[in-house]
Amino acid sequence: MTAMNDATARCFGAGDPLYERYHDEEWGHPVHGDAALLERIVLEGAQSGLAWITILRKREGYREVFDGFEPAAVAAFTDADVARLMDDARIVRNRRKIESAITNARATVALAEAGTSLDSLFWSFVPEPRVAAPVSWDDVPASTPESIALAKALKKAGFVFVGPTTMYAAMQACGLVDDHIAGCVAARA
Repeated sequence: MTAMNDATARCFGAGDPLYERYHDEEWGHPVHGDAALLERIVLEGAQSGLAWITILRKREGYREVFDGFEPAAVAAFTDADVARLMDDARIVRNRRKIESAITNARATVALAEAGTSLDSLFWSFVPEPRVAAPVSWDDVPASTPESIALAKALKKAGFVFVGPTTMYAAMQACGLVDDHIAGCVAARA
């Protein structure tokens, strides 16, 4: 648990205004809509192997270069777009991560064409709510049966870079679970 100068206890993010805003205003709040969920999936995949604050600092760049994560726009990206993005310092310049964003946008479009949505698929894996907030980070799993099932369903639908641990992080970020630690200003359980 970390604290700000004003004694607001946060389970993470204290000391950096960008991180504090993310903790207080976004992490654990429900996220709906295909573009918003595609953004979170892409950013969680981009974070793999990096600190989350690195991705937060690049988030606006991601939004700009990936057309606000509008699935149809990103799905239309070509090899020339991949080459352009590999030279853009506003994002993590990793070919696999860039290509995964395009692949996942195409999978999102395919879901819509099949008469469903990323939103409905993603939110179909909400677990039962916790009875109480976790006492420490040791009480927070890296993955759950629901995140394993979500990862499997997304892979079946054509998504990549969506392993169970990455999807559990997305579930936390998008409000499917509340893993704010007991005593945190944002804990609801």
